[in-house]
Amino acid sequence: MQATLTFTSPDVVIPDDERPGLLRSTSGNPEHGDVRECTLRDLSDPGIDEPGLEEAGFETVDMSGNHALQAALSQVRQADELTDETIASIRSSLDGVIVRLQSGASLRFDYLVDDGMFHRRSGPNGLDVNPGGMDGANGHGGAEMVHGDQDVYGTPLHQLMSGAAPESFRHVTPDGRNEDASTFLLNFWIPLHAPVQPLALMDRRTLDASRHQLRYGLPVDGFLERDEDAKVNDIWKFLYDDGQEWYVRSDMGPDNAYVFDTLGLAHGAAALAGEEALEELYILLHGACESHNQGTTDAMRAVGIEALLLQPPADATPTIRAAWQTMSQLLETAATADPDEWCHAAEAAMSATIRRSIELRMVASLLPA
Repeated sequence: MQATLTFTSPDVVIPDDERPGLLRSTSGNPEHGDVRECTLRDLSDPGIDEPGLEEAGFETVDMSGNHALQAALSQVRQADELTDETIASIRSSLDGVIVRLQSGASLRFDYLVDDGMFHRRSGPNGLDVNPGGMDGANGHGGAEMVHGDQDVYGTPLHQLMSGAAPESFRHVTPDGRNEDASTFLLNFWIPLHAPVQPLALMDRRTLDASRHQLRYGLPVDGFLERDEDAKVNDIWKFLYDDGQEWYVRSDMGPDNAYVFDTLGLAHGAAALAGEEALEELYILLHGACESHNQGTTDAMRAVGIEALLLQPPADATPTIRAAWQTMSQLLETAATADPDEWCHAAEAAMSATIRRSIELRMVASLLPA
């Protein structure tokens, strides 16, 4: 399928003075992004093979049999937020768990990192649907730009492990690699509902790291508690290249999770065909309901005409087309509907288009087949 991903613009790339031979991005602002249309290989297609964690840096794992995890995720879906209780339940449900990899080996979840469990909500086309902003584990949007989460040689791993991280963790970076270690630092990502903004992951074997992987310092003191010398995370940004191969799983739900290499694997939220139309419909519905809640139905009565101008593209996913139909029908009936009933239906339709996901970080060990 076709989708857009936002890469770093070449205009903000400079040589890296700290590590000669590497490149650095001077900006993490999506306004300095390079939006590209990419082909995503859909892993739900039986004709497409998943390359696997050991080779490509990511893999889908089956979590349907973990009933404690599924119960905790159900509570998160119902509350639409992470609480201290559900965070503890998720951590308990994953501690020491062993999952099977397609290579025949197994992966044991040894240790769940204390910080970094997030509940993300993202509207169509990356629309901000977190009006309250970030609040601890909640209020996080989708990944606006393609990035990799951690530099094995940088902050905070260098401080936390006294420089031992490169020898301890398996990794592949532009200026070093360790393919002998059996210990991984992994992201665990699981969707609660993903009609839009699916997480796309790059096969790291198709990356020309010396040319397209960029160091970047990400300030994290706004959402993570860190010591003064670790308030800037050393992460990675990426330039686009035609040779890169991207993967997504369009049928993914909470029964499955991605495990992927925290130490540099490129990933980001993809905008699918039709998300722009859904974004416009969402904004119209939201504005009409806000108007009603403030005591006037003028905006609600006027939105039907605007809805007729919006159409999803022919290659939109069935899920996006169905959401567009539901929302456009609501807009077409806005002039004559009961305002309270209409807004209740509109809120449900808008909620159905929001991508919700949970992510956390863990240390895991590769167990031989």
